Amino acid sequence: MPVFWIVLIVLALAAAGYVLGQSRALTQVDGDARKLHSRPGYYGWNVAFSTALPALVLMVIWLFLQPAIIGNSVSSTISDDAIPEGQTRGIVLSEAAQIADKLSSAVSQGVLSRPEMMALRVDDADGMGRLKDAGLAVLTRPPVLGAAQQYLGMQRMGSIWLGILSLALAGTGFAWALMRTKPDFRARNVVERVMRGMLIACSSIAIATTLGIVLSLVFESIHFFRLYQWQHFFFGTEWTPSFGGGSKLGMLPLLWGTLYISVIALLFAVPIGLFAAIYMSEYASPRVRSVVKPAIEILAGIPTIVYGLFALVTVGPMIRDWIASPLGLGNSGSSVMTAGLVMGVMLVPFVSSLSDDIINAVPQSLRDGSLGLGSTRSETIRQVVLPAALPGIVGAVLLAASRAIGETMIVVLGAGAMAQISGNPFEAMTTITVKIVGQLTGDNDFASPETLVAFALGLTLFVLTLGLNIFALYIVRKYREQYE
Repeated sequence: MPVFWIVLIVLALAAAGYVLGQSRALTQVDGDARKLHSRPGYYGWNVAFSTALPALVLMVIWLFLQPAIIGNSVSSTISDDAIPEGQTRGIVLSEAAQIADKLSSAVSQGVLSRPEMMALRVDDADGMGRLKDAGLAVLTRPPVLGAAQQYLGMQRMGSIWLGILSLALAGTGFAWALMRTKPDFRARNVVERVMRGMLIACSSIAIATTLGIVLSLVFESIHFFRLYQWQHFFFGTEWTPSFGGGSKLGMLPLLWGTLYISVIALLFAVPIGLFAAIYMSEYASPRVRSVVKPAIEILAGIPTIVYGLFALVTVGPMIRDWIASPLGLGNSGSSVMTAGLVMGVMLVPFVSSLSDDIINAVPQSLRDGSLGLGSTRSETIRQVVLPAALPGIVGAVLLAASRAIGETMIVVLGAGAMAQISGNPFEAMTTITVKIVGQLTGDNDFASPETLVAFALGLTLFVLTLGLNIFALYIVRKYREQYE
């Protein structure tokens, strides 16, 4: 049974439980709600929660564990003879999963029936021909096809058992909650405890996600450093990955390109964004502000691929023809300056909007006091408003810096993909994020250092942004002032 239908049935049963629970509570007191411990709605919610939550939790755990369990089971059936030279068991298992998806599509499209799919063989010309005619050609070896069929069989069996257990658990919770529905039952207390637990679980998702990201990066990075010396990675100045062996995976060229492009972007975005925020909050009339601020914020809604195309087609050739070529500094439209300027344009609304909101949050009494003591408007802004808003402005700049460090599409189209260390801003360079995407693109062996290096680069990027956060926290704590 598809998961969608299981969820739909469970939710329908929970809705019925809400109605029946409320009705049962009122029936037992002859419709006089004053004789109930809790309001009638709480009895209904108690039945609904008892019906839906256990079943939904079971489905989440089941769907989380099922792929790993099926993968390990199918992997154990693949003999060593079925693994070609130069490949790993993981690659063969990935191939079997892809073939299983094609076979599942063939069944859903009516190309093959489920019994025909399970009986399909590589030498079955009729079945293979029908798959090919449907655009689902399966080019594989007999052991891998058998693994794919086993993969599908276990998935189907898992779906059946998931449906049986989920519905049985929902029905049990439904009946048990109805039996507990009595006038003296403390339904409100139970429902509020459940709601508190749900809120705690929701608030823990962010923490659990962060922990999962960090642990995945750390474990895969440890695996990488077992295959490649950490000294060569952190201090190497050459980046030449080769899946055939002999790779040089020094991260310094990538780190240099990341910081170089980010600094140029921030040097462009921070002054413009901050001055725009000061103008909108301190000088612009309400009518002008109502037009200017939305116009600036439109930049935040433009997809980064559009910025990348703008850098590739317009900004890059302009910088090359007007600045780089006449000065003899480069002949390529892809450069650090191109990516940095376009990225700076993208970051302007992040800085201006946040800074504008923060400056507007400074109490008007501070401005009035400064002006009353004889300060000019500009002196009030420099010596009163900006120091009061400094912690928030630092946060806005930090957000822009994190956005710049993690950008990919603008760098790919605007700065190129050349890993090198150079001080010339009109030469092509690349960043850590671009190489992470490059190393993980394609059907690569996850046991090779050339693929695992992406996780080491991700961990480096995480530590870099964490350092920025710590530095910003230091600045905020140093300059924070309390205003009533």
